[in-house]
Amino acid sequence: MEPVFILLHVVMAIISVSKTNGTYCSLQGEPVYPQLSKDGDVIIGGIFPFHSIWEITEASYMVKPSPLNCMSLDLRAFQFSQSLIYAIEEINNSSSLLPGVSLGYRIYDTCSSTAMGVRMAMALINGNEQTVFNEPCTKPAQVQAIIGETYSSASMAIATSVGPFSIPLISHYATCECLSDKQKYSSFLRTIPSDYYQSRALAEMVKHFNWTWVGAIRRDDDYGNSGMAAFTKAAEQLGICLEYSLPYFRTYSQEKVLRIIQQIKSSTSRVIVGFLAHWDLEILLNVFYDHNITGYQWVGTEGWISDSGLASLDKHKILQGAIGLAIPKTTVAGLKAFILDIQPLRYAGSAIFTKFWEALFKCKYNNQNNSTYTTECTGKEKLSDVENAFTDMSLMPIFSNVYKGAYAVAHALHNLLGCTQTCPTKKQPDPLTFLEQIKRVHFKTKENEEVFFDNNGDPAAKYEIINWQRSKEHQHEFVTVGLYDSSLPSHNRLEVKLTSIIWAQSTNQVPVSVCSESCPPGTRKAVQKGKPICCFDCIPCAEGEISNTTDSIKCEQCYKDYWSNTHRDECVKKEIEFLSYEETMGILLTVISIIGTFMTILIAIIFFRHKNTPIVKANNSDLSFLLLFSLTLCFLCSLTFIGQPSEWSCMLRHTAFGITFVLCISCVLGKTIVVLMAFRATLPGSNVMKWFGPPQQRLSVLAFTLIQVIICVLWLRTSPPFPFKNLNHYKEKIILECHLGSTIGFWAVLGYIGLLALLCFVLAFLARKLPNNFNEAKFITFSMIIFCAVWITFIPAYVSSPGKFTVAVEIFAILASSFGLLFCIFLPKCYIIILKPEKNTKKQIMGKVPVK
Repeated sequence: MEPVFILLHVVMAIISVSKTNGTYCSLQGEPVYPQLSKDGDVIIGGIFPFHSIWEITEASYMVKPSPLNCMSLDLRAFQFSQSLIYAIEEINNSSSLLPGVSLGYRIYDTCSSTAMGVRMAMALINGNEQTVFNEPCTKPAQVQAIIGETYSSASMAIATSVGPFSIPLISHYATCECLSDKQKYSSFLRTIPSDYYQSRALAEMVKHFNWTWVGAIRRDDDYGNSGMAAFTKAAEQLGICLEYSLPYFRTYSQEKVLRIIQQIKSSTSRVIVGFLAHWDLEILLNVFYDHNITGYQWVGTEGWISDSGLASLDKHKILQGAIGLAIPKTTVAGLKAFILDIQPLRYAGSAIFTKFWEALFKCKYNNQNNSTYTTECTGKEKLSDVENAFTDMSLMPIFSNVYKGAYAVAHALHNLLGCTQTCPTKKQPDPLTFLEQIKRVHFKTKENEEVFFDNNGDPAAKYEIINWQRSKEHQHEFVTVGLYDSSLPSHNRLEVKLTSIIWAQSTNQVPVSVCSESCPPGTRKAVQKGKPICCFDCIPCAEGEISNTTDSIKCEQCYKDYWSNTHRDECVKKEIEFLSYEETMGILLTVISIIGTFMTILIAIIFFRHKNTPIVKANNSDLSFLLLFSLTLCFLCSLTFIGQPSEWSCMLRHTAFGITFVLCISCVLGKTIVVLMAFRATLPGSNVMKWFGPPQQRLSVLAFTLIQVIICVLWLRTSPPFPFKNLNHYKEKIILECHLGSTIGFWAVLGYIGLLALLCFVLAFLARKLPNNFNEAKFITFSMIIFCAVWITFIPAYVSSPGKFTVAVEIFAILASSFGLLFCIFLPKCYIIILKPEKNTKKQIMGKVPVK
């Protein structure tokens, strides 16, 4: 209906202009008159919604539409009007502000209609007087500035209309962020903060309580849609998700309202953000109760959170525990008493006063036939006898905003007119000049409250955080539980006293409203496919990664020397692994090595004590003692492989192992050659033993060993072994081992030992069938079989064994091959020396030699 009404007015205006000379002015349509007015040197306009709804009529498009029939008187608008009138009267009585200049006012009713708001604004600018014939349209505007409108949508339409005329429109309650756009609304200012700040404050408050999954209902107009868009943007930046955002307007059909109810009931969020006006919730309260929409935590804007009328209607405690933002409480000395003194309304506008009296006292005035009330008004009714929206002073901060708007106009006029002791002129200033002046105004009220406008025409944003509570008398209370100041640093803007808050269902516990429970340390969030980021699964961190905060979006990799603990919430130093003397395997190998050393020493003692016996002499005592010495070194050499690797131990273990084993094999090789040479020496005409006597034997052992020494020296000079942290074999451990340095050097040492062992095995194998008195060759053959078998199996075991087991395999090979040589070569001789001494005679040994 309303767009049709605007369209008809525009069409009629075009037709009227086409019939007249465009240079001259004449009043178009029916004149409209203010509800309240007073003359003065300078007029301030006022536009307030005295009525909340209008009668909807069908348009025939054949006749001119009748004026809107406004219904449902809103007593709040009278409070706003009284606030404006009080400010103007106070300014007129001031000797320091605008001395000698009187301010008047024209206050119009918009009937909560955007179209009516524009029409009233045009009436304020043009006036209702019929112009003299052919009078040019060059007269100044009737008003210097307009205070109003209350709501954002009407303010946007009015600001668009008066903007080209540079008439300031100062709103006390329109909070839509869109009105900060100075390109579209160049003359709009306000004394209430923009929803840009309110939306951010709401989002920060929701985040403060860890509500990441919320629903929202918004008023389906510029205030609600723009405010909710700003809230959604701020919420997304803070990691808050909206499960739903539902539009609502009081003219919605029952079908649309039921869809809203169904959406709320099917949702999982327990917090509802309401970007609504108090009118909207007054209608919705009964609907919520009928459909059992209770127990939700409501978060409100200043549009309804501190409305006592709404609180008194909440009989079923639907909004109990609601928390939201409100304009900080303030007082203006004398304003409350002035508002409750209704005589100024009687003198300023008798027509509206009659309706006001009836609505105020719910009676019929002067036998009005169309009155909705049956009780007759006596005219002696007292405000002290009633309690309604007009007597409720909970909106005093908004009344103060009207008051500050009027004073901003007065201060701008005062500066422009150059007033000191008196104002030298009462001439109305140029609108554009006045607009620029009012944008720069900066003053303090009598309550020492600072008033100014920023570049967007907005004041500083400060809010109180209000909580709905019930007193002991079961009366509603608006308890201030925190503050929000946008001028402070981001981490200090919000201050909340949690212990003072009573939540929904009258609990002391902060309600929980999340799509997914928080991910504990040791896990990361993984967003569920097709759902908002607030709906996620908690995935445990992989090995070697940690997260030490709640709701971590990723796991951090531990540094190379660290590894994640069992709970994946802390990096701990990796366990360092090496074969130590303290562990069971190290102790066992050490004991076996020491046992082998003592056995070798014991056998050496036995051989030394029986060195003059035939069996010792017959088996080359010099090489036997040298072999026992080298075997002792072999057993002791295994101890260098146990313990934490160091630079010296790494070089020592491999070179000592290589040299001692070559010394050992050289002695065995020497003994094998002696056996073969001794057999040849017994043949007639043989003189071979003189070429392989004791000096030559010792020299051969030295020569063979010297070659290994040279190999080891070259290895140590080119690329020696060194301690190395192996981080690759085990992820959770550091293997401290000796890196070979040059692998060629290592395999050259082993290869040389293997070559000598193979040569020794071949020679011993050839000598295995010699006469029994030279049967040492059989034992050497067995020892070489054991030796070669051990070291052949050592190679794959060494390569495949992990960590400290690599070292253990090497030690085992050393000990096994050493024991093999010790047992096979010396144990049979010790058996004869100790247990069969009767066989340890030259006769016995020589008797076994066959005679040819």
